[in-house]
Amino acid sequence: MTPAGLRALWRAAGWGLVALVVWLSLTPEPVAAGNDKLGHLLAYAALMGWHVQLHPRRCRAGLAAVFVALGAVLELLQGLGGARAAEWGDLAADAGGVALAWAGAALGLDRVLAGLEGRLAAAQRAVRR
Repeated sequence: MTPAGLRALWRAAGWGLVALVVWLSLTPEPVAAGNDKLGHLLAYAALMGWHVQLHPRRCRAGLAAVFVALGAVLELLQGLGGARAAEWGDLAADAGGVALAWAGAALGLDRVLAGLEGRLAAAQRAVRR
């Protein structure tokens, strides 16, 4: 697969993560997987952590704002829907996940996909030999 093809795959997976978080946030009967706040933290850490790898460093503040705003809008929609309740704690956990991923990116975790791309390219070259 070409680097451009991989990049398109990574972007599609990133949008898939966004769609999954939206669905999990708005479904009337969410998946009960233990601690609700931990789930929010991990979901938004995954969103931010994935997307910081696909965009330049200068976009991090914008990505963070978008994901925190997404969390706020989804909480608002939960409150309006009647089947679920909006909680400030959920929004705080969302923001915490975004901050956690931003910190991880500062420590080098923003290069995981690039490293995988490099390994895949090396494997393709080895196969061609």
